Amino acid sequence: MFETLAALFFAHVLADYVLQTEKMVATKDRPLTLLTHIGIVYLTAIIALGSFDWWIAILAGLHLIVDLAKSLWIKYRSDTIMAYLADQGAHLVTLAAVAGFAPALWHNGIWAMQTTAWAPECMLLAAGAIYATRAGGFAVGKLMGPYAAGAPSDSLPAGGMMIGQLERGLIYLMFIAGLPAGIGFLIAAKSILRFDAASNNAKAEYVIIGTLASFCWAIAVSLLILAINNGLNGAPLLEIMPRSN
Repeated sequence: MFETLAALFFAHVLADYVLQTEKMVATKDRPLTLLTHIGIVYLTAIIALGSFDWWIAILAGLHLIVDLAKSLWIKYRSDTIMAYLADQGAHLVTLAAVAGFAPALWHNGIWAMQTTAWAPECMLLAAGAIYATRAGGFAVGKLMGPYAAGAPSDSLPAGGMMIGQLERGLIYLMFIAGLPAGIGFLIAAKSILRFDAASNNAKAEYVIIGTLASFCWAIAVSLLILAINNGLNGAPLLEIMPRSN
């Protein structure tokens, strides 16, 4: 099951955050754009698993339903962090459901017959890195949208976005390397570098909210990836640090 889940998660991240352009996101309410995206979802899942199966078509159909629901939410309500989290949460649930109902998708594919056991783990770790950095950027951006008035005006163009991606990437690497305690040093370093923002309440609150949101996203994604990776290796799902012998 976990090999299938890792491959499906890798395909999902590629389809949503690598192969989906900004133009596609902006015009996703158009049928042609949406169907193109669903076609990419279907093809990336086939390639990641190395097999054809009707469960992959079901997954693509579920992805279509979730995206349609999100489009309606945005149209009649607003494009907020809640819409984004609900969308991604629904996608992750569908991935887990398909992997649970069809756990042999990976083992029936050509990659399982031709590659070693590390292939699903490599897919998982790569997908986790993209999900922690790029997907986290969208999440934090939507959360911080209503507070844009408090954003520092003297920052480098896209500087905050780059800092966020780097810090989430570092947190992810620390968890994967088994060094989660290093996150404390990262918090301390950023606090020192952002000390000047404390002189302005609006700037300070903006930086604090954005930093905490960024850290929370990276930690949550890291824990998710570690849990799936533990499943791949037969370890307890909630074990963060490897046990010493």
